[in-house]
Amino acid sequence: MPDAFQIRCLKTVGESEIQGLSDVLLDCVEGGASVSFMYPMTRAKAETFWHCIAAGAARGERLVLVAEDAAGTIVGTVQVILNLPENQPHRGDVAKMLVHRRARRQGLGAALLAAAEDAALGAGKTLLVLDTVTGSDGERLYARNGWQRCGEIPHYALWPDGRPCATTIFFKFLRK
Repeated sequence: MPDAFQIRCLKTVGESEIQGLSDVLLDCVEGGASVSFMYPMTRAKAETFWHCIAAGAARGERLVLVAEDAAGTIVGTVQVILNLPENQPHRGDVAKMLVHRRARRQGLGAALLAAAEDAALGAGKTLLVLDTVTGSDGERLYARNGWQRCGEIPHYALWPDGRPCATTIFFKFLRK
């Protein structure tokens, strides 16, 4: 990853971060990513989502990591969901891995993924799981970075335009 990017785990998610995170989410959805949102995607919808995520982070339910460019602009993010059932204290879920289209193909996704794995391990997690669109750049990224493919679920989610898409499930054991 170029030195032009810095990754940090947000202790609190303030209004300026919510604006930057909303910019990234809007760009990803406008680019056609299946990341839980449908067209039309509005700034209000993005901000509402990030305010909910900020509240969960403040309660210690999740970690929110951001990647910033040299100017301090948020260009990527990933979350680790920590708040899982009591019989799964060792597990976390990786969610909302998003990289702005202008920052892609520079190693930022792999760097965010590694930072999420390190943060999860630091939070006491030894197993991570995630899902991603089958056939996507994300699927290739996870496979290249040591994640194990479990299988594919057809029609698991929808593209922003309403067409169904398949999802691939991955897991990874974390070690110190």
